Amino acid sequence: MTGPTPLLVLDVVGLTPRLLDHMPNLRRLAETGSQAPLGTVLPAVTCAAQSTFLTGTLPAEHGIVGNGWYFRDLGEVLLWRQHNGLVEGDKLWDAARRAHPGYTVANICWWYAMGADTDITVTPRPIYYADGRKEPDCYTRPVALHDELTDKFGTFPLFRFWGPGADLVSTQWIIDATRHINATRRPDLTLCYLPHLDYDLQRFGPDDPRSLKAAADLDTALAPLLDDARAEGRTVVALSEYGITRVTRTVDINRALRRAGLLEVHTQDGMEYLDPMASHAFAVADHQIAHVYVRRPEDLDAARAALDGLPGLGQLLDDEGKKAQGLNHPRSGELVAIAEPDAWFTYYYWLDDDRAPDFARLVEIHRKPGYDPVELFMDPLDPYVKVKAATALARKKLGMRYRMAVVPLDPSPVRGSHGRLPEDPEDGPLILCSDRHAVTGQVRATEVKNLLLGLAGAP
Repeated sequence: MTGPTPLLVLDVVGLTPRLLDHMPNLRRLAETGSQAPLGTVLPAVTCAAQSTFLTGTLPAEHGIVGNGWYFRDLGEVLLWRQHNGLVEGDKLWDAARRAHPGYTVANICWWYAMGADTDITVTPRPIYYADGRKEPDCYTRPVALHDELTDKFGTFPLFRFWGPGADLVSTQWIIDATRHINATRRPDLTLCYLPHLDYDLQRFGPDDPRSLKAAADLDTALAPLLDDARAEGRTVVALSEYGITRVTRTVDINRALRRAGLLEVHTQDGMEYLDPMASHAFAVADHQIAHVYVRRPEDLDAARAALDGLPGLGQLLDDEGKKAQGLNHPRSGELVAIAEPDAWFTYYYWLDDDRAPDFARLVEIHRKPGYDPVELFMDPLDPYVKVKAATALARKKLGMRYRMAVVPLDPSPVRGSHGRLPEDPEDGPLILCSDRHAVTGQVRATEVKNLLLGLAGAP
């Protein structure tokens, strides 16, 4: 039996046909190889899409219904969990090992990396000190890889991976780590996550010159990794989870539920906190999708009435609608709201900014009960925002506790979003392959797993 063909799978977040025109290295890969539209899943967000790629199933089966959801047994909204045990089903590497015993896999920053049965793991993981400080770092398996990567490339740049400072630096670190791992470990399959396009496309919109420059910059950074793959005889697959489209308005779905008397809060120190266990209905906002959790069947009609006619809300899926979209999993909300094409959902539930919780002004992805793209900005209305940031940074460098309260409460600067199924294929995700015969017509997200198995020589 011949050995497997080595693969490099690049998750180029936000890549679309329109952006490919500004990325000559990836465009060359498509022109000399093959290219096809990629049919994504609902919701078209990172965790759901990646889980579909790796299991070949829809959220109804693998259970990843968004980047987070309401954990009913805990009474908490939790986003960006990291344990692979949350993903149900047969994974790509399990299937590959049945055909090729000893098949080796490196997961470099794809989500749900921790606890996965992969040979090599690198994923962002801050240090949470006992005094409350949070410092950048990463988690690796094997353990020794942590110091090896840190010594060679520096500490993982967590604050350049998300937040107002997010930029190419974090993606460059991931590219460098991927090149090093491929050169020193030679895994059969390398999964590499490249987040750079997520930032400026959400900040400025997909057609802004700054976003087009971000695409060109990422493409330039990718060139050495693509050169390595050719020299190593690796088949390269580049795909995207979704396309980011221009948005101009927000939908305050939780405020609508609160005004209807369905969403409850509790207060501490003058701040309001969502009380999901006491609420009759509340929403977990996730870009252009929101899971609406309704406590009792008799509350469903009131929840629908509260959201009926809400500007920017395009569809409200019930049980039949969720089933039609492959989203009928117990983790889903009783209702699933889909925004209109030019709108996105905020998580905001307070009615007075003076009552907002302190984490609202922070980059705090684990405490907010919904996704907050405003974390990509510094508050333009605060004349001292840069002074505050510099002071917090100085305290951080001295090893002191610090509070980087720079995020605005005004969501209007956000110009790009995703989560809906694309209306125009030019704005949707795509898949490229260095193999000329790999892809022709549209590839569904559920077909990616078998496609990769075939390319690896593991039918």
